[in-house]
Amino acid sequence: MASKTPPKPKHSLEFPLTWEELMKSVEFQKQLCGDVLQDYILQQRWYGGKASKLKYIDVLDYFSVQNESDLYYGLVIEANYVEAFVQDYFLPLGLVKHPDAVDGNIIAHIKLNEEEFWLVDASLLESFRKMIFEKITEGNKTKHQHLEYRRGRKCLDDDYTSSRFLGVEQSNTSVVYNEKYILKFFRRLYVNHNPDYELSKYLTNKGQFENTPGYAGSITLKFSDKNVMTIALMQEMIPNEGDAWDYFSKNIRKGIQAFNASKRDLAKIQKLSPLQQINENEVDAQLTELFGKSFFEDIETLAHRTAEMHVSLGMERINTEFTPSGYSYDYTVWLKNRLVYMLDNRINLLENNLHKLDGLALDLAQALLSNKKEVKKRFLDFDENRLKGERIRVHGDYHLGQVLVNERDFYIIDFEGEPESTIRDRKVKQPPLKDVAGMFRSFNYAIYASIFNHQDEHNKSIEEHFELAELLYDQMVGVFLYTYIDYVQSHNLNIGYRKEIEFLLHYCLLEKAIYELGYELNSRPRWAIIPLKGISSILNPEQHESSTSL
Repeated sequence: MASKTPPKPKHSLEFPLTWEELMKSVEFQKQLCGDVLQDYILQQRWYGGKASKLKYIDVLDYFSVQNESDLYYGLVIEANYVEAFVQDYFLPLGLVKHPDAVDGNIIAHIKLNEEEFWLVDASLLESFRKMIFEKITEGNKTKHQHLEYRRGRKCLDDDYTSSRFLGVEQSNTSVVYNEKYILKFFRRLYVNHNPDYELSKYLTNKGQFENTPGYAGSITLKFSDKNVMTIALMQEMIPNEGDAWDYFSKNIRKGIQAFNASKRDLAKIQKLSPLQQINENEVDAQLTELFGKSFFEDIETLAHRTAEMHVSLGMERINTEFTPSGYSYDYTVWLKNRLVYMLDNRINLLENNLHKLDGLALDLAQALLSNKKEVKKRFLDFDENRLKGERIRVHGDYHLGQVLVNERDFYIIDFEGEPESTIRDRKVKQPPLKDVAGMFRSFNYAIYASIFNHQDEHNKSIEEHFELAELLYDQMVGVFLYTYIDYVQSHNLNIGYRKEIEFLLHYCLLEKAIYELGYELNSRPRWAIIPLKGISSILNPEQHESSTSL
């Protein structure tokens, strides 16, 4: 049988060097960082600079990953942009003899001492993945003096048996080992420990929070005591049935379908005041019939797990990176500057994208533009002297997609923080209620997405669906808050008293909704109506007058 003809390469390199000598060649690095990598990374899902104009790429650092028989290189590449900022990325390199070994996913064709090879992302090669696992389980330091492999407490295996990729990801590359562990290669790198690494390690070793993947190992590139890069994080693999977004969305859709098939009088359903707390047994009977008792029991469980996470993150008394802090003038200045900058960005973005909106979304957008001074006033109306609660390290990007479901229990993952924030901002201690607000916005999204994505199934007006949405949302929030507040307060996490809790929740809800607006306008303008409706509800003076000032 004839061998498969290799694809014609876009780039071909040639050097009178061995693979062992290649990375020391200034000329090779120059050619690699030219058109070769510029063309390659633009095609990668993990590359986050597509919206900016790339000026040039440079190799910031490299290290070898090797054993007695195989050699690979780990590259830290620096992408420099015309807009005067840089981003660092991790790219492991390997050689193969036949491009079909990686399904044609190649970086370049290369000749070394007249012998032909194909340069590829080494993560595609099982031999590389096996070597990485073995080095982590051994916990050894390599010949590269700054590279550290660390074995974590939850790593119980010594032998490699298998590896596979975990689906398709946007910003990282995750590998499943032995069907027990997940190793996440961080493609975007920062000169600081990744928050996902820090929080995973803390919750495993000190926090005693069981409903998150345990820390099993990591790879760190260390330039000095204060200058490090987290290359990879390995954690326990949590058996799961998918994420909480799909789980709750399916149940919400079933409830909406039941509503459409019924003759429910929404006026008879109990209307709660904003952020009113209710016990799961106090949920309106009609909503329980539509969505099921188990639906609200699940909200209660999710609230309980969220509270456990925050209590764990707030229990540290020695490590200053995790000890709770009070509110301070410095924090207030940082917060206001950050939020006013974000608001100005969103307003400008909204003005430039009005032509993409119509109907209710356009009306809400114009109302926001008319009320931008009021939004700015809300962000500036933050007085640290009147807040008595504490700030802690938080998840930072908490929503239903960051929670796995298994047998009606919930496991919290991905502690990297908001992608738009700097690595330092992600580590700032925040009110734990910021995570709670993020989850409430996710509830709101799940409800309205179920309405907008299935309008062809509706036999009632959109206004009736909106009314149902608000009734359901308030009772989901009420159940969550009742459970959450009861647990954290009984476990000595200081989140303040009722008025402070309500102020912080409204403040953080507005922040999250404004943040979401930017994402939707950039990626899916049709969904911009969801954060716009959220912003409108939060700004409604009749509903929120008593609880949005402190």
